Amino acid sequence: MDEVFRALADPSRRALLDALHARGGQSLRELGEGLDMSRQAVAKHLGVLEAAGLVVTSWQGREKHHHLNAAPINDVADRWIRRYDRARAQTLADLKQALQENSEETEMSDDFVYVTYIRTTPEKLWQALTDPAFIAKYYDGGGPTSDWAVGSKVLWSMGGEDPHDWDQHVLEADPPRRLSFTWHNYQPEMQEMFGWSDERLAELQQEKRSKVTFDIEPAGKAVKLTVTHDDFVPDSEMLKGVSGGWPAILSNLKSVLETGEAVVTD
Repeated sequence: MDEVFRALADPSRRALLDALHARGGQSLRELGEGLDMSRQAVAKHLGVLEAAGLVVTSWQGREKHHHLNAAPINDVADRWIRRYDRARAQTLADLKQALQENSEETEMSDDFVYVTYIRTTPEKLWQALTDPAFIAKYYDGGGPTSDWAVGSKVLWSMGGEDPHDWDQHVLEADPPRRLSFTWHNYQPEMQEMFGWSDERLAELQQEKRSKVTFDIEPAGKAVKLTVTHDDFVPDSEMLKGVSGGWPAILSNLKSVLETGEAVVTD
């Protein structure tokens, strides 16, 4: 743990970790170009990060690629943050990150992007995304259900209600790496929730449908989950809604996988 703190104390090494968090698998040359650092300086800092376990490497041909490993930082949190407090702290941290990333992203493309690291396996995370009993644990008794074959319907339930057919379909299913499906359009249930007039609901229902994609990548002792919700029209009400909803759902998902319990929000 002392090595982790020493490694994180240097701003250049933190910049390297930020670069690998943004895009894993970079070579020494790519890291140097992206951060305007000499190859010698990058190599020296990477050596310290590897010794602390914060960076792991893989080879592609004759080129060495570098990947962020978040497990040592999670170990630090485990040591000093109690289980109950950590769930609350993680909720706030994930929300802050999601809002920052989403703010930067939507300025250019009106997409929602959320990245989190979960201490689990790709197979267990895939199960958490596709098994109805597991989904209900972090979706407050509801969530999507399907057989998850490409082209199959995705039904949706809210708060334990019977599933609704809102004309959603599976676009991609590549276990345990990628899952993508179309999102629902604006529904009467949402009209009541947000107080829209009949005219406003009819107007919103003319928008094209968005889609959500879950990308799963191994990351040392953890798994990197990237959720991309895109294909929104500019200034979409649906984008505003999912930007507030996804951080809470995904924080619950992370907590259930790591602790067996959803985040306490009362």
